[in-house]
Amino acid sequence: MRIISFENDNGIRPGVMIDDDHALDFRLAAERQGEPVYRSVLALIEAGKAGLETLHALAGNPVDEAIHSLANIRLLSPLPVPQQIRDFANYEQHCLAAMDASMRLRSSLEADPDAAYQRMKNSGAYRLPEIWYKIPLYYKGNRFAINGHDGVVEWPPFAENLDYELELACVIGSKGKDITASFARDYIFGYTIFNDFSARDIQARWEGQFRMGPAKGKDFDTSNSFGPWIVTRDEIDDPYNLEMSVRVNGVVRGGGNSAGAQHSFERCIEQVSRSETIFPGEILGLGTIETGCGFESLTWLKPGDIVELEIEGIGILRNTIKKPAAKQSRT
Repeated sequence: MRIISFENDNGIRPGVMIDDDHALDFRLAAERQGEPVYRSVLALIEAGKAGLETLHALAGNPVDEAIHSLANIRLLSPLPVPQQIRDFANYEQHCLAAMDASMRLRSSLEADPDAAYQRMKNSGAYRLPEIWYKIPLYYKGNRFAINGHDGVVEWPPFAENLDYELELACVIGSKGKDITASFARDYIFGYTIFNDFSARDIQARWEGQFRMGPAKGKDFDTSNSFGPWIVTRDEIDDPYNLEMSVRVNGVVRGGGNSAGAQHSFERCIEQVSRSETIFPGEILGLGTIETGCGFESLTWLKPGDIVELEIEGIGILRNTIKKPAAKQSRT
């Protein structure tokens, strides 16, 4: 099933796709049919197996007044406010290419860029540490800076180099703690597409100097885009063999396959849940695949660009880039 959140004249509503062009407001349908009422997608996820059984029943016999054409509603992120966002970096070639790009970007500010680049490269500071190969590493994203399918990305006025990232993400479906990788898939509710838009100049020139991890480079309103829906786990046979691509204004910029992640979602869940409870509605990004962002080639977005991420078995997540007129100081 493809589960959505959408907005219409009645506010934010939870829904499920009943075909490629129509969605069912499952909250309204349940109220009309006397079924258990789940007021949001998060409430549905928290209900577990019982929630999915109710959803199957409602979608199999939809109430006409609860059916909406996609043309008449606005899709939001499937979870308008996720419980948590954790984004991993699990694709080696992307990480290596991004490190090289960071060196080139920072060295471009020096009097002798070539010499500065070689100095940084020879320092060894831009190599993947051994720990990367042993455990999944991640940062926590801003769960309030959320965007959805066809949403507008507000260009942060303190930045110049805006970028996209092509990622597969999973949504946690059950509460748990100290979960082993062998049982972790049972804790996955479904999968979605994740585009964490990034201000690369801020990352490379500001935050890279301190090495504490991304902050304002990935932390601005509308920066985390999810969608267009959550595809339930039963519909994705193998999340590690999905074709992926990114297009800007209809032109393919990169892509590949979800195969080759250093650490699986299951390993990521195991790591996150060590001595820590995870909750339904949390989102884990597996990481950007090689050529899945412009940073690797130092190619940036422009105002008005339309970015489309496509993942086999899920669909297309589309966003438009808007740049505000005002410009802010970098200091």
